[in-house]
Amino acid sequence: MKRMLSGGLTLGTYLIALIYFFPVFLMLITGFKLEGQAAIMPPTLWFTPTLDNFDLVWNSGAAKFFQHSIIVTLGSTFFAMLLGVPAAYALAMFRLKRADDILFWFISTKMMPVIAAIVPIYLLFRNLGLLDTLAGLILMGIAMNVPLVIWMMRSFFKEIPYDLIEASQVDGASGWVGFIKITLPTVRPGLISTALLCAIFAWNEFLLGVSLTYTNAATMPVYMATFMTQEGLFWAKMSAVATISVLPAMVLGWFTQKQLVRGLTMGAVK
Repeated sequence: MKRMLSGGLTLGTYLIALIYFFPVFLMLITGFKLEGQAAIMPPTLWFTPTLDNFDLVWNSGAAKFFQHSIIVTLGSTFFAMLLGVPAAYALAMFRLKRADDILFWFISTKMMPVIAAIVPIYLLFRNLGLLDTLAGLILMGIAMNVPLVIWMMRSFFKEIPYDLIEASQVDGASGWVGFIKITLPTVRPGLISTALLCAIFAWNEFLLGVSLTYTNAATMPVYMATFMTQEGLFWAKMSAVATISVLPAMVLGWFTQKQLVRGLTMGAVK
């Protein structure tokens, strides 16, 4: 009976996973269809695949937008981690006055939707000459991800016994040496999971990209929207661009899945 229950739970888990993955599967196969085939409802699973859509979108500008997304994602993630990790360490390890208020202020910056602040941001970027620049998108990515880094990394740092920090200091390790050589390796799964989430958020950001860029710094989500025209939706080409867009996150998540799961579950069991 117990074996049958375990098998039923496993089968149910696979069915739920297939249900959630099915829209992604449709997107993947639609990119290999012709436009006429992509418009057929219900979608057909039997067709002759073609690479014409991928060749067309890549040669018509996707390579440039893909490069922009890579630069913005890597730049914003790197600087968000560079600023957020030391701040999270200080809030976790030191007795700071009004630390809870500081934490709440950081998370409160995520409560207001971007659309509510897009007009003043646009005017500020226009006056600073940051419109349609990669630097402007990187700055917005940093501002968007630093609160996430602080909140996530603080919970990971909280799991480190303070005795470990004191022991390193007794052995002669200074504050920065102990932080870099002892503390950071201890929370490496947390660092990987936090950096991966920041990269995904920066990679998928559409509203800031479409509002603050035109052509010189537009990213993949912005390029994908160009296939929504007055004549209709080009489903096959949109699916091809979407497939190219999700591949980096899928590959990165696949190779870091063990560290990601371990990082996201740190502190769940004591």
